[in-house]
Amino acid sequence: MDKNFQEEFTQIIKFEPPLYKQRHQFVKDLVEKYKPKKVADLGCADCSLLWMLKFCSCIEVLAGLDICADVMKEKMHRLSPLPVDYLQPSERSLTVTLHHGSVAHKDPCMLGFDLVTCIELIEHLEESELKKFPEVVFGFMAPSIVVISTPNSEFNSLLPRVMLYRHPDHKFEWSQAQFQSWALETARCYDYSVEFTGVGHPPTGMEKVGFCTQIGVFFRKYPQTGESVQSEEPMEGVYKTVFKAVYPSLKDEKYLQNAVISEVIFTAQIIKYRLMSKREEYGDDPERKSKFQPSGMDCFSDCLGKLVVEKNMEPFISGNEVYIPLTTIFSFPKVNRLCGTFEKLCKLIAGKVTLSSDGSAVMLSIEHENEEN
Repeated sequence: MDKNFQEEFTQIIKFEPPLYKQRHQFVKDLVEKYKPKKVADLGCADCSLLWMLKFCSCIEVLAGLDICADVMKEKMHRLSPLPVDYLQPSERSLTVTLHHGSVAHKDPCMLGFDLVTCIELIEHLEESELKKFPEVVFGFMAPSIVVISTPNSEFNSLLPRVMLYRHPDHKFEWSQAQFQSWALETARCYDYSVEFTGVGHPPTGMEKVGFCTQIGVFFRKYPQTGESVQSEEPMEGVYKTVFKAVYPSLKDEKYLQNAVISEVIFTAQIIKYRLMSKREEYGDDPERKSKFQPSGMDCFSDCLGKLVVEKNMEPFISGNEVYIPLTTIFSFPKVNRLCGTFEKLCKLIAGKVTLSSDGSAVMLSIEHENEEN
């Protein structure tokens, strides 16, 4: 719903942070607790909740559904990857999709979600839609967790400007008893349990009116079987996809390769710099000038100093070339974490980084440094 419209009616009782932010934070806290990988927001409107959730590292699939495509399109650009997402791809994959459609209709694109949120949605539904809603969400989609929030009509007496409902599009607003009765019956029918809470505390001394926004958190009691899903699945989808974004990820070989190449070159350049500095420090001393000796002069050298440098892992200078063994580069935590195995490192940089004739070391030229000197 229009959060600005609702906040207009809560000026006398000041909620800090604003009520819509408290609802969003409630969902975020739930995500951080249960770590769902796939989350769908029904009635996503301006996509503000989806935008917040895209930063949760556990989520790999985000989907939004709303009956009004224009409202989604106004803000959906915020869900697109930014340039920094391509420069520094995340280790997780993330796909964000928005659909235009009604929560009273079933579509197979909404199957397989761990968490489904319905924030300030049900009060906008016509009676016929509300009757179909439980079967669509709890029977067909059947996620592990469902979060439903809705206005508590008992709180309306504390909002002077509210005559009947808080929003002109609301078809009803339930009391605590009405919402809990509906929620408990729905949970019973579809084998869920439900816990009641809310956001927006009443003033001191008026606790009986309850939260301004009442919330039901439903947990599926038993794992859903594949057969029950398949028997309910319609032959074709009824929703229209209006937006889709696939974020760059290190799980994609292309982005992983770019990240590894960049890190290998960066690591090799730092090692080369330290080696050249040692050579300048020791001059023409044949015993010491080409030895790479890690020190604790900076944070990068601290990492080098922790390595167990064997004879075959020592970088060296030959002519106008610096040779940095791949085994040395692979020993660095970030390179190691990105590649996992030494074989993977070799595969990802093959043909992309200049190597020695036997392929065991990265080669970097020092001609440029000599010209500068």
